[in-house]
Amino acid sequence: MSTLELAHANLTSPIVLAFVLGAIATLVRSDLRLPAAVTSGLSIYLLLAIGLKGGVELSQSSPGELWLPALVTLGIGVGTPIVAYAVLRSGLLRFGVADAAALAAHYGSVSAVTFTATLAFLASINIAAEGFMTTLLTLLEIPAIVVALLIARTRSADGGSIGEATREILAGKSILLLVGGVLIGLAAGKERFAPVEPVFVDAFKGLLVLFLLDLGMTAAKRLRDVRTVGPRLIAFAVAMPLVNGTAGVALGTAAGLSLGGATVLGVMAASASYIAAPAAVRIALPDANPSLYLTASLGITFPLNLALGIPLFHEIAKQLQ
Repeated sequence: MSTLELAHANLTSPIVLAFVLGAIATLVRSDLRLPAAVTSGLSIYLLLAIGLKGGVELSQSSPGELWLPALVTLGIGVGTPIVAYAVLRSGLLRFGVADAAALAAHYGSVSAVTFTATLAFLASINIAAEGFMTTLLTLLEIPAIVVALLIARTRSADGGSIGEATREILAGKSILLLVGGVLIGLAAGKERFAPVEPVFVDAFKGLLVLFLLDLGMTAAKRLRDVRTVGPRLIAFAVAMPLVNGTAGVALGTAAGLSLGGATVLGVMAASASYIAAPAAVRIALPDANPSLYLTASLGITFPLNLALGIPLFHEIAKQLQ
C-alpha cells in the first residue's frame, strides 16, 4: 500500500471515526455521554485484554528475542524525559521547572490506547508485530515518569514525595492490569487461554470503538484550552512526538524488530501518557498546571498520533527496513 492508501485506511477505520464522532458531539454540544461506570469498565477491560494477549504471545517467544528490544525500550524510557525537559527549559520554550518536568513525564511515558490503535491498524493491513510488544509497553510506562520526577526533585524544593508517586504508579490500575494480564497470559499459555479468547480477542475491537468515542468527547473539551496554552506548547506537542517516534522506529529497527514491531515501538515513543502520568504528577508535582500537560497529551498529541502518526511511523519503518 502507498503512503496515501495507508493514511486513508487509518483515517477511515471505525476506531478513528468513532473518535471523530465523539469530538463532534462535544463541539456541537450534544447531550451524548457515556456513563462513568461504562468508561471505567471499558478501560479496565482494554488494559487487561492487552496484558493477556501479550502474555500469551510472550509464552511463545524466546528470551533471546526479547532482551535487546527490552534494553532499547528502557533506554527510550530514560532518555526521552531528559531530552524533553531540556527542550522545555530552553530559552526557546522557557517553561518552569514543575511544568517542564510534568510534561517530560507525560511525553516519556506511553499511551496504552494509542498502542492498541496501532495494533488494530497493523491488523487491518495484515502486518504482525512481535508478541512481546505488550512487555515493552509496560517497560516504557514507568521509567520515564520516575526520571522526570527525579529531575524535578533535584531542581526544586517544591516537589512532592517521589516514593508516594512511584507507589501510585505501580499500584495504579494501568500498571496493575497490564502486568497482571501479562503474568496470567504467560502462565496460562495459548491452549488454556482459548476458552476466554472470544471475550478478550474477538470482542476487543468493538469495545475499543466505544472507548474511542468517549475519548473523542474528552479530547474535544481539552481542545478548547489550546487558545490559553499558547503556541509554544502547541509546537512542542506536535514536534516532540515526531522526533520521538522517528527515533523509536530507528532504534527498534536496529534492535532487530520486524516492520510491525518497529512501527509499534515508534508510535509508543511518540505517544504521551494521560492515565499513569497525570496520577503521578498530581501527587509529586502539585505546582504543575494540569491544563498544560492534559491539553498537550490528550488534546493535541493523542489525536495527532491517532490520525497521522501511526501511518507515518509505519512508512518510516518500511523505508528503514
